Amino acid sequence: MSIRQATVQDVPRILEIYGPYVENTAISFEYTVPTLGEFTERFLGITAQFPWLVWEENGSILGYAYGSRPFERAAYQWCAEVSIYLCPEACGKGIGKKMYAVLEKLLQCQGYRKVYAIITTANEGSVAFHRSAGYRHTATMPNCGYKFGKWYGTHWMEKDLNVWDTPPREPISVGQL
Repeated sequence: MSIRQATVQDVPRILEIYGPYVENTAISFEYTVPTLGEFTERFLGITAQFPWLVWEENGSILGYAYGSRPFERAAYQWCAEVSIYLCPEACGKGIGKKMYAVLEKLLQCQGYRKVYAIITTANEGSVAFHRSAGYRHTATMPNCGYKFGKWYGTHWMEKDLNVWDTPPREPISVGQL
């Protein structure tokens, strides 16, 4: 088993893991699974700056976690959003905590100060996971997403990665580490 940086060759398997979350749950607020081309573009856009990790066992990818930009304005550039998706057989084995430990360390080394997890109210397991990983609840946005004939909200959780002083520089890209 290993945690490694994802490559573009991993995107089809990553999309296989993500697809059921879109099609069968309100954990993702997307209505349709992105095409491989769309998802590859998303992957390349995110990985130009942020880490995207995969968990691999016996040559098979069982999950992934990545950082991304939560807000567009320049003053937010020291913040990142984190996301994780695991295939069902990988859940409850501690894989998520191990992946987040590596992801958060990379983001910290890049210069990010705070990470956010934005979790749909349909995913209370993720709230418990993030709480156990040191995230604190900061807000709930009720009834902001509609999927499968029902309204869902989002929980916003956050965690500090670095001290809150004057940042010495803008965060560097993961490729510069």
